[in-house]
Amino acid sequence: MERSTIATSHSSGRVRVVGLGAGGHARVVMEVLSSKSEMVIVGLLDANPELQGQWLGGAPVLGSDEQLPLLRSQGVTHFFVGVGSTANLLPRRRLYEMALAQGLRPVTALHSMAWVSPSATIGAGGTILAAAIVSAGSIVEDNVIINSGAIVEHDCVIAGHVHIATGAILAGGVAVGSLTHIGAGAVVRQGIRIGSGVVVGVGAVVVKDVGDGQKVVGNPARAL
Repeated sequence: MERSTIATSHSSGRVRVVGLGAGGHARVVMEVLSSKSEMVIVGLLDANPELQGQWLGGAPVLGSDEQLPLLRSQGVTHFFVGVGSTANLLPRRRLYEMALAQGLRPVTALHSMAWVSPSATIGAGGTILAAAIVSAGSIVEDNVIINSGAIVEHDCVIAGHVHIATGAILAGGVAVGSLTHIGAGAVVRQGIRIGSGVVVGVGAVVVKDVGDGQKVVGNPARAL
């Protein structure tokens, strides 16, 4: 896991950043990054031809992902993933890995109203939004979304490319595998292990371990 913070400025000027995806999540991330004077968002890339040539949140949609090598040659050095998720985290992972392969570096969008413990570890390229909490000793790996009002309590371990949705609560010592989506308002009991590629439904209450690839809903949560 590459540990990172918000990208810092270079002596030659501001950090030039491109966003991958041009939907609602991209707009949220841009608003977080807009407060960072050392950054300039040069534009967004999106595979949807209907969005190309449009503007989102003050940034132009420059084209598809195929523009990345050109942007890199023009001095763009950093990126963020602007694609959110409901259940399928694979597109976020694909975009993240594609940009890394092009030599770009991820930026982490940390909202000024989020709280991250000094003893927590935050990986590269994540998004931690308003009123989110990451408590003592927790490890959050790369390209993770911790959405508005979500709570990750002490000593949790969140693998890469996970989405902890709005208002979800992970009690102490929870482990979450990669590519897992924890739905809005879900609650996970302390010490629970949740596998990779899992979907925890909105408002579910997880009191037992969940194996890889399962979808669980309800109170108490049960597999579909």
